[in-house]
Amino acid sequence: MRHNKKNNHLGRKAAHRDAMLSNMATSLIMHKRIFTIVPKAKELRKFVEPIITKSKEDTTSSRRHVFSILQNKFAVTELFQNISQKVADRPGGYTRIIKTGYRLGDNAAMCFIELVDYNENMLGDGAAKKAKTRRSRRKGSGAAATATEPKAAKSAAKKADEVVEEVQQSEATASDTPVAEESAAQE
Repeated sequence: MRHNKKNNHLGRKAAHRDAMLSNMATSLIMHKRIFTIVPKAKELRKFVEPIITKSKEDTTSSRRHVFSILQNKFAVTELFQNISQKVADRPGGYTRIIKTGYRLGDNAAMCFIELVDYNENMLGDGAAKKAKTRRSRRKGSGAAATATEPKAAKSAAKKADEVVEEVQQSEATASDTPVAEESAAQE
């Protein structure tokens, strides 16, 4: 029986599993996002988050400890110089797992695991939404449409406003033509 044994052995011996997780953690640190299967990503999250927490304190002891786990000096340098600066104010939860579907060959559940502070798409969407302001088409339309009017009346008023705008635009373009200017000069 396996009471309270929470490790997922991933079908590997301990040395193979440790080497695999170390290599995956190095790849995640260097590339900021990797594609893998869901069980490996969940184990990698448990493996790499304590390492990132350790990197917040830049001491010789913590660098040696992280190097003993990762065995890659370029990954350790990247972790302590760049990543630890970005996650300094985050109390945990440095990674995000997003499921992408199932692999074609063996139907394994696929996902990608990424560092949260390095996804420019999700960070950019939040900034773009805040910067966008909403403006109405006409300045007087806000006072005309009240909350007590039914939806049909509001849509009819909106259509009428659009027709009035089209007529005003067509009159403005007609007055800009030379024929209209000549007729105005003759009168």
